[in-house]
Amino acid sequence: MAIAGPGVAGTLAGSAMLRTGEAGVVVALGLVLFLGVIGAGRAFLGVIAVLGVSWAFLAPKAASEIVLLWRGQAQSVVVTSVATRGDEAPGRRYCTVRHADGTPLSVKIWRGCEPTTGPGDTIGIVYDPDGQVPPRGVSRPGALSQPLTEPIGVGAALGALSAVAVVRSYRLAS
Repeated sequence: MAIAGPGVAGTLAGSAMLRTGEAGVVVALGLVLFLGVIGAGRAFLGVIAVLGVSWAFLAPKAASEIVLLWRGQAQSVVVTSVATRGDEAPGRRYCTVRHADGTPLSVKIWRGCEPTTGPGDTIGIVYDPDGQVPPRGVSRPGALSQPLTEPIGVGAALGALSAVAVVRSYRLAS
């Protein structure tokens, strides 16, 4: 919980600094260092490091999805421009959008920004009325991803491997 906790707390509190998951990465690397000191074994350390860093970044995203699932409100927005930014995700399209009253959104939307989407089209978004998490597009009306499946799996694997690594670090007297 110490790895995912800062990111989840940052998401729920609206802190953009904690929402990134970087604090959880520091905790995950601290866990790897601790396991290395107690002699848990190098094979475990690499896998635990990857799982810990993955969990640190997955947990805040899952918390954002849950916030949008619980209290998010759907709305249609108008596309003002479409761009493809290959540096972040090759071929992913980003739509700049505005509300129906003309107010622009501060984030670019990629979900729902299809190859056929162009300026003047409307796409759906889900936003948090409290403003704690940024809005996101939906690929089809009412579609939100299943926010807990991947983080729970990674967290369970991390916990299980960490427990095995600790048990393995204890040497039996012969």
